[in-house]
Amino acid sequence: MTGAEIFVRALDAQGVEYVFGHPGGAVIKIYDEIARVNPRFKHILVRHEQGGTHMAEGYAKATGKVGTVLVTSGPGATNTVTGIADAYMDSIPIVVFTGQVPTSLIGNDAFQETDIIGVTRSITKHSFQVRRVEDLTRTIREAYHIAKTGRPGPVVVDLPKDILFAETPFTYPDDVELRGYSTELKLKMEQLTQAADMLKASEKPLLYVGGGTLNGNATAELAAFARKLNVPVTTTLHGLSAFPENDPLSVGMLGMHGTWYANQAVQHCDLIMSVGARFDDRVTGKLDSWAPHAKVIHIDIDPSCISKNVPVDCPILGDVKDVLEAMLPMVERKDTTEWLAQIDVWREECPLDFERDGKLRAQAVIEALREKSEGNAVVLSDVGQHQMWTAQYFSYVRPRSHITSGGLGTMGFCLPAAIGAAFGLRGMGEVDVPVISVSGDGGFVMNAQELSVAAAHRLPLKIIVINNRFLGMVRQWQELFHGNRYSHTDLSDTNPDFVKLAEANHCVGIAASTPAELKDAIDKAWAINDRPVLIECQVEKEEMVFPMVPAGASTGDMITERFSNDHDV
Repeated sequence: MTGAEIFVRALDAQGVEYVFGHPGGAVIKIYDEIARVNPRFKHILVRHEQGGTHMAEGYAKATGKVGTVLVTSGPGATNTVTGIADAYMDSIPIVVFTGQVPTSLIGNDAFQETDIIGVTRSITKHSFQVRRVEDLTRTIREAYHIAKTGRPGPVVVDLPKDILFAETPFTYPDDVELRGYSTELKLKMEQLTQAADMLKASEKPLLYVGGGTLNGNATAELAAFARKLNVPVTTTLHGLSAFPENDPLSVGMLGMHGTWYANQAVQHCDLIMSVGARFDDRVTGKLDSWAPHAKVIHIDIDPSCISKNVPVDCPILGDVKDVLEAMLPMVERKDTTEWLAQIDVWREECPLDFERDGKLRAQAVIEALREKSEGNAVVLSDVGQHQMWTAQYFSYVRPRSHITSGGLGTMGFCLPAAIGAAFGLRGMGEVDVPVISVSGDGGFVMNAQELSVAAAHRLPLKIIVINNRFLGMVRQWQELFHGNRYSHTDLSDTNPDFVKLAEANHCVGIAASTPAELKDAIDKAWAINDRPVLIECQVEKEEMVFPMVPAGASTGDMITERFSNDHDV
């Protein structure tokens, strides 16, 4: 059997559902075998390889499974770099198969040759280059194992062209044995006991929850733990949907654009228990003044994350699900009446709100989507102001219902990731759950070519473009910190007609510029279930995202409203 056929049959043996790919010369033999063998997995022809990697990310985040990408050599491979980096920063399990020139030509500057292993070495969890066809199935098996286990991440498998034409018998290994790589973590009872004692002694505890809780499928264990202890819960951007935001113990998102009351809770608590979070700089702000009164417990599956940014009093190395299950019998309900009442005072002092003057504002769009879906949706956002409003105003209650690019902050992520999430839900039979893609006008055009992919597969995406004719978040910083010099952020003269753009890609396009038009547009979009619908929301041009912790400032120094901007940074 040829290496190309072995590749196709190995993906079937691995249980792959979707391959997001684009053909080219170095992988043409694989595409020939896909046509000949007719595998169980479905190949999705993307319009750009970066879009393919984001589709794989969206699929992985929505399902908890490993996403798969297949591209050719040279530019096909380098076009995946942003998506690979994004997956690395956000701990998303994807496997990216890249074509390569024949082994005899590697290093000769052959046509479409790129050292993709070298290019991606610092942004992958692991990478392989297959040099013998006999190693192909073992390598594929190991790649999926590494991507999924421990702290998830991207794996690159480079496939020289001659390996795909070489022949050997097909066998697929049942097990994986990797020397020096073990994901079995034995919990240390003395650490669990220390953490339980610290929780018992604290008067103002706070659970700080990150994406590791979702990666570890530990949302039920988290809810049971928080409710038994009766302690408040704040989440990171990636932790949104790990704990239901309609629960009285939820204080919403913390950090740069988190709630006032979540950040006040951080600054006044006497104990923080980090659950699958990594103390990102967008959470902590100025490190030496963050949570100044708190002792810190840190649960993480990755030992390199513990005490990396914030010194920890009690480290717990382990899977979040295993740790919370083990600790649940060790903790007792706490009387946090005064602590929760104080948080409610902060909640009333500075609630999340915006001007409700009859004009169409981005926050109102997010609230309208929440009302229409009743929270039963998977919501994806791009990067910028709309991302923060989507985080603040949707109120997530369903696990894995919020997906965004947090670590790398990749504009153009949202639409292809929404396509991947929609395929994931289709694969799980959850076709009635709406997938809502929320982008700004700046980021949307960066991967708008993937609209035609969504239309070709009749995905009923609800695609929202928050059009304020600006690169809004940069404009906000220019107003607040750079003397109102809006350098190259006004998009008024270069934006496309988004409705016509949707229609040109076989989607339905609707424009809304008032709250009444928005309601009609959303009703129409929800009634269409055989193709994507794009709603262009023409919102107020110079809206600002508040609250806000300026970069490098203390979490206690939040800005809650516009101020006079007569200084630069």
